[in-house]
Amino acid sequence: MIKISCGIGRETEKRMSLVSWFKDKLLCDLAIDLGTVNTLICLKGKGIIVQEPSIVAVNRQTGKVEAVGKRAKEMLGKTPQNILTIKPMRDGVIADFEVAEKMLDYFIKKATNNRNIFLRPRIVIGIPTGITQVERRAVKDVAMRAKASDVFLVEQPMAAAVGAGLPISEPTGNMIVDIGGGTTDIAVISLDGIVFNHSIRIAGNEMDEAIIQYIKKKYNLLLGEKSAENIKMQIGSAYPLDEPMTMEIKGRDLREGLPKTIVVDDQEIREALEDVVSSIINAVRIALEKTPPELSADIIDRGVVITGGGAMLKNMDKRLRVETQLPVFITDDPLTTVVLGAGIMLDDIDLLKKISLI
Repeated sequence: MIKISCGIGRETEKRMSLVSWFKDKLLCDLAIDLGTVNTLICLKGKGIIVQEPSIVAVNRQTGKVEAVGKRAKEMLGKTPQNILTIKPMRDGVIADFEVAEKMLDYFIKKATNNRNIFLRPRIVIGIPTGITQVERRAVKDVAMRAKASDVFLVEQPMAAAVGAGLPISEPTGNMIVDIGGGTTDIAVISLDGIVFNHSIRIAGNEMDEAIIQYIKKKYNLLLGEKSAENIKMQIGSAYPLDEPMTMEIKGRDLREGLPKTIVVDDQEIREALEDVVSSIINAVRIALEKTPPELSADIIDRGVVITGGGAMLKNMDKRLRVETQLPVFITDDPLTTVVLGAGIMLDDIDLLKKISLI
């Protein structure tokens, strides 16, 4: 009897293993945060599989894609004349349809590991609130041409709210501020819907550009995009720091045309970023002014949640807290909040159908 029992156990184990194998092959639904700076993809049942820069390196002569994502970013500013690095997303929308399609197709194949050649994934994509119907259609078309079976478009603040664990289905006001690379989206959410939203095309990229222009004007030093982004991440801030910081930066002297090294401090970079930060603060003020009174009372109690890469700017939460006199919270992982929220929706198809855009 022991032998028979063991035989049945092994047979059952084989069947379970086979079922598990098929299930793994069938699980290919995806949630995507198609960002201006980074693209993140969450595979249903597996979590975040792809987190790479939204950059493609293309051969000018042949049109062939030479690199995508991290490898393409490493080439930024260092390519020969026949290689062009392209950012197909601009201000949260598709600027180069053909390159965006190639990029998305590459990331989808990487996320699914080509696990199923017969099934096409359902895809949930987070998009900015302020884009037009034509721009929405472009995003959907790119995903469909990248072999999706069905595409659901969800506004990024809504996805971020779900990812942050906010009670969006309750009759209470939830304010979320998503500071991305190309856009800042502010939304007040209640009863599974956006009561008010405000979007500006000012965010992380404009911060980088502001640093480049400031250093150019003050020091006659030309910086590259990667250098400006690194300065922002290292010593950039929206409000004075507890401890002063300095950083050595390298660029090209515009007078002599030679490489040059200078030292800048956090106060200078804060000054460079002031106009961009003020624009984001003003956008939040507009949203607060236009929020219905009952929901405003909820926001006073519950506070404002900020997410996105821009939320990681040092003391951004403190600056917003001082300016609005409201509690301000940063999500645990601002960069992944939108894609995690979209991933949660893959498991709640009723909620997805209710809040997705046509």
